[in-house]
Amino acid sequence: MCSITCVLVALILLVFIPPIRRLLLSSPILWVMKKMHLVPSISETEKQAIEAGSAWVEKEFFSGKPNLKTLLSQPMPVFTHDERLFLDQQVEKLCLMIDDWKMWRTRDLPADVWDYIRKEKFLGMIIPKENGGLGFSPYAQSEVIKKIASHSFVVAIYVMVPNSLGPGELILHYGTDEQKKYYLPRLAIGDEIPCFALTETTAGSDAGNMQSSGVLFRKNGEVHIRLNWDKRYITLAKISTLMGVAFHLRDPDKIMGDRIDLGITCALVPHPYPGVVTETRHDPLGIPFYNGPTRGHDIEIPLSFVVGGEDGLGKGWMMLMECLAAGRGIAFPAQMAGSSQLAARYTVAYAQVREQFGVPIAKFEGIQKPLARIVSYTYLNEALRMYAVSALNQGIQSAVIASISKYHSTENSRKMVNDTMDILGGAAISIGPRNKISSYYFGTPLSITVEGANILTRCLMIFGQGAFRAHPYAFPMIDGLQKNDLKKFDKAFFGFVWHAISNSFRSVVFSVTRGWAALPFSFKKQSTYYRKIKWGSATFAMYTDVAMGVLGGSLKFKESITGRFADIVSNLYLASAVLRKYEADGEKKADWPAAKYTLDQLFFETETAFQEIYGNFPHPIFGPLLRYTMLPWSRINPIGSSVRDHEVEQIMKVIYGEMGGDFMERLTKGIFEPKDPIDHLNQVEKAAAFYQKVEPLLKKRKREGFESLTTEEKAQVVEWNVMKLEVVRVDEFTEEEYHS
Repeated sequence: MCSITCVLVALILLVFIPPIRRLLLSSPILWVMKKMHLVPSISETEKQAIEAGSAWVEKEFFSGKPNLKTLLSQPMPVFTHDERLFLDQQVEKLCLMIDDWKMWRTRDLPADVWDYIRKEKFLGMIIPKENGGLGFSPYAQSEVIKKIASHSFVVAIYVMVPNSLGPGELILHYGTDEQKKYYLPRLAIGDEIPCFALTETTAGSDAGNMQSSGVLFRKNGEVHIRLNWDKRYITLAKISTLMGVAFHLRDPDKIMGDRIDLGITCALVPHPYPGVVTETRHDPLGIPFYNGPTRGHDIEIPLSFVVGGEDGLGKGWMMLMECLAAGRGIAFPAQMAGSSQLAARYTVAYAQVREQFGVPIAKFEGIQKPLARIVSYTYLNEALRMYAVSALNQGIQSAVIASISKYHSTENSRKMVNDTMDILGGAAISIGPRNKISSYYFGTPLSITVEGANILTRCLMIFGQGAFRAHPYAFPMIDGLQKNDLKKFDKAFFGFVWHAISNSFRSVVFSVTRGWAALPFSFKKQSTYYRKIKWGSATFAMYTDVAMGVLGGSLKFKESITGRFADIVSNLYLASAVLRKYEADGEKKADWPAAKYTLDQLFFETETAFQEIYGNFPHPIFGPLLRYTMLPWSRINPIGSSVRDHEVEQIMKVIYGEMGGDFMERLTKGIFEPKDPIDHLNQVEKAAAFYQKVEPLLKKRKREGFESLTTEEKAQVVEWNVMKLEVVRVDEFTEEEYHS
């Protein structure tokens, strides 16, 4: 008995008394981990990326025990009076000025549209009022871009780019007083047209491999920089008057101190400027906006051109990482939400007008399934947009959430526009003024590619940054190990161990009880999904700890596995966004079919990702263990299963008015609604509404013959046939018109 007590006392002293634990356990563990390279090395560039911005709700999922109150009580943003007026007046007028088809034919933005954009400060939404801009909130910026994108994908790009990552945002956050005073008012009114030159041949998503260079030297007693760059894919480069350039800066003469390699730096180069070349342009899938290369050879600039002046030397990467959330968290989700809302509204109406075999195609089950997906993706894109903007409106800049927002809004749109093309058929592939979808179809791959290619965003950024930024112990443990800080390492390492053990227990309990142990019983229909978020989070956190613990530094290069982990944490976040939207919208009965369909699809994809991790885990011991124990159990007791046919039927009842006839209007709230009676969206929606009125007459005609109808009824049927034929007609051109 005494020996057992002694052993227990010894274990307690060893594990729970930090000085003893550090001496006898942590010190040897730290030595072994360093010798065996069991943790990934983190470069200075990677460290700046990890530390940029702040963590938000993503840390709830990495914790394994998400606080539902935190997830579901994030404030939904609202407009100020000035922001509402701008949307109703200036944005509305801009949309009325836009002839999207004319831009496609002329491959240019009309001068009057461009002048109006500049005059009304569309390019200065992010710039504070005291600096001459509009000073709009992230929410207002998002709503402006969404409304424009619902009418013109191209014009949305012209407005997005100056308000995203670039000279304006960099000067606003890091510029000197002189730079702010001079440039911000000029950028706000469009006297300066900005672009930002980051991407180059060998450095797209891999900005750390940037070849553009700058060297410090003295000239007439003052410090200057000699720049060389060769950039490509730079939006607005050819028409820009102020170019932001990112480059590696060296100080071989040690003018500024002892360091030779100062790191990535951002500079402001006026354009035109001696030696700067922007003579050519790219043709991005025919989308008519300015995008092209820029080159500079031995360009000499004063130190005052550096963003932030002398204080900004070597801080460019930190600046870029901290500001990246605007493009990814505001611009792309807004652009995709607006485009998908237009496509949903157009396609739902068209499917009720277009007939095959004498029946509207909306009544075919083969059409109903992609229609349901279109509605689901639209609902999800809007939920994602609003949730991300909620964080930005609170001043929270999360690189992980921005990556999830950019990746999933564009990927959802890619899937949705393909469904739209399938349903519309020839009407979607025949380009012309009646085609509402073609620019969205061609534009979506652009959004997928820029601001970080989606494949790398999924495989490297979402989980890679998240695991270090949001995990409560991972980064402190690695940082302590790299700095040989035993005290910091000890605290983080044993915190990590306890974190893994507690989440293992929670995961098993939740899995066995199918989440019922996660929280008290509730009569709310969405409570099932609250439980699934807790269940999925505990299991995700547990396997994150397992993967980091057993794969160590090699996990960084196991992109098939990290991509699946990224899918899981993204889907948990997206499910939270959907639930927040559903509750914020008042838990309307007509909204539930779309919300439920979306949630079921997210958890089905989550289950698929878990099963793929179990079946492919790259470890000689844990791999077989997961394959032969967890994979069969997961198939027996999945967290999600595929969407059922009756859920599709429920969405059809909602969108065609059998359950709450205003659902489609609320789903697409905030888009531009054209007033022109010959606009094809107007024509299609008018015809779809008329079909609801004449459908009983059409059934009567089919059952009893045309002569059974009254004179008035016959007139309505004839009117319907004329209207239907006009709607399904596609654009056609003479040879001269086609070649013009």
